[in-house]
Amino acid sequence: MKFSVTKQRSFWWIISGVAILASLVAMIISYSTIKAPLRPNLDFVGGTRLQLELACAAQNNCSKPLTTDEVQNILSEQGLGNSSVQIIDNYSLSIRTQTLDVEQRTRLQTALNERIGQFDPETIQIDTVGPTVGRELFRSGLLALVLSFFGIIVYLSFRFQFDYAFFAIVALFHDVLITAGVFSILGLMANVEVDSLFLVSLLTIIGFSVNDTVVIYDRVRENFALTPDLSVSEIVDNAVNQTLGRSINTTLTALLPLFAIFLFGGTTLKFFALALIIGFAAGAYSSIFIASTLLAWWRERQQKTQVVKEM
Repeated sequence: MKFSVTKQRSFWWIISGVAILASLVAMIISYSTIKAPLRPNLDFVGGTRLQLELACAAQNNCSKPLTTDEVQNILSEQGLGNSSVQIIDNYSLSIRTQTLDVEQRTRLQTALNERIGQFDPETIQIDTVGPTVGRELFRSGLLALVLSFFGIIVYLSFRFQFDYAFFAIVALFHDVLITAGVFSILGLMANVEVDSLFLVSLLTIIGFSVNDTVVIYDRVRENFALTPDLSVSEIVDNAVNQTLGRSINTTLTALLPLFAIFLFGGTTLKFFALALIIGFAAGAYSSIFIASTLLAWWRERQQKTQVVKEM
């Protein structure tokens, strides 16, 4: 059964438009709330992060779970009211605050032990990043994203034509915006932060998505040469059908290990895997339903304009 992607292109565009609009709204709300479109990790803003676990968690005999309110009250008494608090698995605590020296950290840990309960000293993790290093990491990450987009435009313009490259970049922006939007929502609702691994995931998503788009575009170009008598929509539909199995199989084989990492991997890689899951799914969708249909629409528009001029 032949699948026509171009006949329902308005429907595909509406789905993407709604997803992109929701992502932009979430980032605007996030910016108005925390002064950043996504909740930044220590990697970007600098400061100190302490991760502690109650000693009773190892024996599974804790009387009650931790609450953010009681921790926030202690932080406020220490002059750290602007700190971010996250409860992990009921009995573990992650605190992100301004840069603390040894004396300030010791005073805070003592207050937590006295007011909340004994924390296991062997599980304490302390990370400190200077604001200068954080800004440099952020600038380097953005530069890598910009250069990757520029390199893709140049490569696709030489290999195909500029309109191919332009719509491939539109599809990539689609994937990046949706991934960022989901993490903006998670940042608002669950205090999920983005770190340098998130930028790595965006670069990986870009590479995966453009690879799928190039496969479809390569088949479109071949079909233009082999079947010039067909309409643009028919040529694009044929190209999508000829590569659909490959796109689905490639995406599924990439997603399966990512789901395994997300479900059973450590905390460090959990949200990295989630970003890749969202981005790979969005990339497969945009390659099939966005990049191809936009190219078909544009080529049909060019043909109509050319006919009008000849008349």
